[in-house]
Amino acid sequence: MAIDIAAARRRLLELRAELLADVERAEADSAPVTQEQDSVGRLSRIDAMQMQEMALAAQHRRRAEIDKIDAALRRVATDDFGYCAQCGDEIASGRLETAPFVTPCIACARS
Repeated sequence: MAIDIAAARRRLLELRAELLADVERAEADSAPVTQEQDSVGRLSRIDAMQMQEMALAAQHRRRAEIDKIDAALRRVATDDFGYCAQCGDEIASGRLETAPFVTPCIACARS
């Protein structure tokens, strides 16, 4: 395999740490909209609710990416990392360097 597994593991752990930090920072943005915002007007409350929905969607995407990273770390531990989940062929090292959590090779991803 052309990819350095140890480097891939380090990159996955770095990505995971960054995402977890983002999740923690964004907790306040996804907090429920309070009734106190009624005093500043209905439109402000609607804006706050919309911002909350966007923050919750971003949190969901971050958590889904963390799940993908955790799955990739499990593949590293079991020596399955770097192989396509569909056809079993090696995934190109450039693809893994860009997105170390991907599971299909480029051919399977296109089909």
